[in-house]
Amino acid sequence: MDLLEKYRVDRTKIQVMTVEEMHADTSDLEFWRGKSLDERIEGMELLRQINYGYDAATARLQRVLEIAELEIRS
Repeated sequence: MDLLEKYRVDRTKIQVMTVEEMHADTSDLEFWRGKSLDERIEGMELLRQINYGYDAATARLQRVLEIAELEIRS
């Protein structure tokens, strides 16, 4: 299961606020300070996948094989 399937948005908990209200609210900072390093990294990865998408088929490195023929000089 990938991160996008693991987490769903609870739309009843969404608040609309001004920038001033957002800066005065420290609950986000307290929330993330209470998380372990692994949980913080998982949160960052979730945001990255939401912004840039995730495709398991393209997540791996591409393998390329090229055969070069050596020209013999006399």
